[in-house]
Amino acid sequence: MADDGRVDFKGTRHVGSGMPRAIRDGVSIYYEHDDGDGTPVVFVQGLGYGRWMWRWQREGVADDYSVIAPDNRGTGRSDTGLPPLVPRLPRKLRAPLIFKRAGYSIGGLAADLEAVLDDAGIYSAHIVGASLGGMIAQRYALEYSRSKTLALLCTTHGGPDSVPIPEETQDHVFDVPKGASKRETLRHRMRPAFTERFTNRNPHLMDRIIEWRLEQDASDPAREAQATAALNFDVSDRLDGIRVPTLIAHGTADRVIPVANGELLAKKIPDSRLELVEGGSHMFFIESADRVTETLTTFLRDHE
Repeated sequence: MADDGRVDFKGTRHVGSGMPRAIRDGVSIYYEHDDGDGTPVVFVQGLGYGRWMWRWQREGVADDYSVIAPDNRGTGRSDTGLPPLVPRLPRKLRAPLIFKRAGYSIGGLAADLEAVLDDAGIYSAHIVGASLGGMIAQRYALEYSRSKTLALLCTTHGGPDSVPIPEETQDHVFDVPKGASKRETLRHRMRPAFTERFTNRNPHLMDRIIEWRLEQDASDPAREAQATAALNFDVSDRLDGIRVPTLIAHGTADRVIPVANGELLAKKIPDSRLELVEGGSHMFFIESADRVTETLTTFLRDHE
């Protein structure tokens, strides 16, 4: 990051084996596999977000680790797995149907991740997840055996004991401004995830992020299906079953998943450490990319 708060961004190298895919229950899950040394690092995306969100951290670990970056079900090049007619319905009809009957589950998304690692021949991996990806990582560590460590960023254990998304943020994230273009809608939905200071100082990067989102993010129906998984997620009474070293990182000014959720995770996961980024937003791993990447790589080296 530049000293004035602006972020430099680079292209991520992809030197793996073309376009690998894992199949689970007839649904194709795309993933990128960047060759490298050391225990693989697996980056799991947030709600609706494409692989672009991890480009800074991937660049930071690329010299020392192999990297696996799946597209969550419904995102990027992965199939949605939704019934064929559902995505064609108007949102007013589609959204209630998805929430009640056709949405995803965190357990199912964790099973997709297991299928990816099995397909890639990975038997031990550092699992890094943010927001929805952090929920998937928790469930994965509880139910599968390939996790060597966890890194949980801006996420929650769910359930009634968690601190919910503020109503104002929900309005921004889930409502669509009337007459807005796709780009305007994305900017509107992203507003609570970044600090105003960052967006004002990085206009070109924000433009690039919009383009990346248009290219890689989940469709609206898949996003609603992922949101269903997040809303129904609750492992609050199971966290003592996570037996791997866990890094928990959270921005103190997160307006999407309040920082108290990170503090709750740190209290409930036995072998965990909490790293707070003062004034950090929900997307603090982009706004404070250098610091977060350094924290992550130090954690990985400590447990390699």
